[in-house]
Amino acid sequence: MVNIVNVCEIRGNKDSLVKNMEKTQENSKGKRKEDRLTTSQRKQRDSELMQQKQKAANEKSMQTKEK
Repeated sequence: MVNIVNVCEIRGNKDSLVKNMEKTQENSKGKRKEDRLTTSQRKQRDSELMQQKQKAANEKSMQTKEK
């Protein structure tokens, strides 16, 4: 027995996927324009944030090891 799939259902799903993809692209584009940083400034900022996160994670793991 052959299952017949409604073409409208397939197209509807594709349309919603495309809309979601466009929304995420628009959101990510806006973030870069807002901060007005050069690539090197952005890398420096991200590096500092990652160092802070790593330091916090290390401190947390040290506290759990002490217990």
